[in-house]
Amino acid sequence: MSLKRKLCHCILFTAALFLFVSLFTRSLPIISVDDIKRIQFRSDEARSAIDPCMDQNRSVGVEALPKGIVTLTTDLEMRKLTGQVHTKENKSSLKSLLALAVGIPQKQIVNEIVEKFLSNNFTVMLLHYDGVVDEWNDLEWSNRVLHVSAMYQTKWWFAKRFLHPDIVAEYEYIFIWDEDIEVEHFHPRRYLEIVKREGLEISQPALGDHSSFHYSFTKRQSEREVHRSVFDLSQNCTENATQFPCAGFAEIMVPVFTRAAWRCVWPMIQNDLVHAWGIDFKFGYCVQGDKAEKIGVVDSEYIVHKGLPTLGGKDSKGTQKEGNRTAVIKRCVDEMHTFHKRWQQAADKDLCWTDPYKPLNE
Repeated sequence: MSLKRKLCHCILFTAALFLFVSLFTRSLPIISVDDIKRIQFRSDEARSAIDPCMDQNRSVGVEALPKGIVTLTTDLEMRKLTGQVHTKENKSSLKSLLALAVGIPQKQIVNEIVEKFLSNNFTVMLLHYDGVVDEWNDLEWSNRVLHVSAMYQTKWWFAKRFLHPDIVAEYEYIFIWDEDIEVEHFHPRRYLEIVKREGLEISQPALGDHSSFHYSFTKRQSEREVHRSVFDLSQNCTENATQFPCAGFAEIMVPVFTRAAWRCVWPMIQNDLVHAWGIDFKFGYCVQGDKAEKIGVVDSEYIVHKGLPTLGGKDSKGTQKEGNRTAVIKRCVDEMHTFHKRWQQAADKDLCWTDPYKPLNE
């Protein structure tokens, strides 16, 4: 007898037995949703017993391959060309990734950043937006980091195309940073210890004194180790506030994501909105739990943001780069409005989606 016929007989037998018992007792019960679920569960169990392959959920596109040969994720680690091949490669435990947008005028600053991260077991990827790669070769660590180059592109353009969640799946935390920062008071290992202990899924280091900043929320609070909210009556930020600009926010300048949070954030990045302005207002949807608890700013490990006009500014010789700075900022603002419009349209059309942060009285 074929598997399909066995399965059909099993389901028919279950239904017939239920009907027989009901008629025998001369009492037809009202079948509840729970009864239906129990019958369905037992039917599924029967199907699994007959056909053990039915619940394998093979990934689309690789159905023709034996399951054990399929490798759906990877990493950015370099491999040797020679030597013994191991059955299972040894993976570095608790390794994280720094993806850093860079231009040659900031070579000294970048050198300080990279040296600090490499010494703390990070994989480093440099995203060259000015096309200059060879001039980094004189630095000792140049051959130990990955170099990706594309003229006049932003770090979010690079991230969308080269940091797919399946590519960075082996990294515990993903840092996607601008390069115009000073890290004298920032220690990667201590930072990770803090965000793990605090349960922060999306975070950023605080901006220290003399920093260029856009939001007061990200400014360092020197008396604290971490802050998740601010008390500022000038912005209507009371003790119980849970929304931006009072709580649950990390900026796109120097964000840090867990791998789980990045798997949610990456699809939200729009292919054509390369500056990603406005996306940080939606980071809260990508944490497991309350964004007011799971997003925060680390004050004890802080940076200084220099606010250099790297895209649309001038190069080391004083020559104007692609597009002037004013035009770049205008594009950023236009992208932010476009992103918010797309979000609202998507939310309105998706009848199966519920906004967890929408006020109950709306």
